[in-house]
Amino acid sequence: MPIRYFIKQLLLPPGILLLLLALAWWFRRSRPRLAGACFALGLGGMWLMSLPVVVEWSARALETEPPLALDSWAALAQRADAIVVLGSGRERGDPAWGSDQPTGIGLERERYAARLAKASGLPVLTSGGLHYGMPPSEAALMAESMLNDFGVTVHWKEERSRTTWENARMSAEVLLPLGIKRVVVVTQAWHMPRSRWSFEKAGFTVVPAPVGFLGVDNARPLGGWMPEFKSVWQSGQLMNEAVGQVGYRLFYR
Repeated sequence: MPIRYFIKQLLLPPGILLLLLALAWWFRRSRPRLAGACFALGLGGMWLMSLPVVVEWSARALETEPPLALDSWAALAQRADAIVVLGSGRERGDPAWGSDQPTGIGLERERYAARLAKASGLPVLTSGGLHYGMPPSEAALMAESMLNDFGVTVHWKEERSRTTWENARMSAEVLLPLGIKRVVVVTQAWHMPRSRWSFEKAGFTVVPAPVGFLGVDNARPLGGWMPEFKSVWQSGQLMNEAVGQVGYRLFYR
C-alpha cells in the first residue's frame, strides 16, 4: 500500500483533527495552553465538518462548472466524439453480489453517462485502474455495471490510472490515436474543475458533464446547522479536492 495513502489520511481531516485531539490529551498536564489550543482546533474542526451548511458553502466554491442543460443532451454528438466516465474506487467483495462493485458515487456517474450516451449516441470510455493493486480494475467494474444495469456497452476501458491526472493521460493514450480529441467528461461537480484541467492538459477539448452537486439547498432543519455524520464524509471529500486542485497546479504544468 503506497506511503502517500498514510500521509494523506493523517494530514487531511478527520485524521489531522483526531491527531490534534490526541495531542491535547498528551499535553494536558505538561503544556495546558497548547493542549487547550489543540482541543479547540480538533473539536471545532470536527463540528464544522459535521454541518450540512458548511458542506453546502464549501461545495459552492468548488463546483464552478454548470450542469449540462437537459435539452442539450441529444446535440452532444455535435460537440464531442466520446464520453469519458471517471472511476471513484470500488466496494470490496460485496456479499450481496458475490464480487467487487462500483461505489455509490461511481453508480451516480454511470447513470448520468448512460443517459447522455443514449441521448447522443456517443461511445463511452470508462477510466480507472486497480484499487491498491488488486483486480478487477475500476474501469472493468464500471463497464460491466453500465451494460448490466443501464444497457450501455462501453467501447473502451482505460485500466491503469490511479489518479485524476492519470485518468486524463492514459485516456489520451487510448483516444487520441483514434482521432478522438473532444470528450464529454462525467464526474462529480466538485471534482470537475480538476478533471477538466487535467484532460485539457492531456490534449482534449472538454465538455464538462458534472453530476452530484453538493452546493445546493441542503433542505435540512435549522438551515443545516445541526451536525450530521454524512456531512463529515462529504466535508472530507471536499477538503481532499481543494488540496488536490492546489497540488495539481503546483506539480503538474
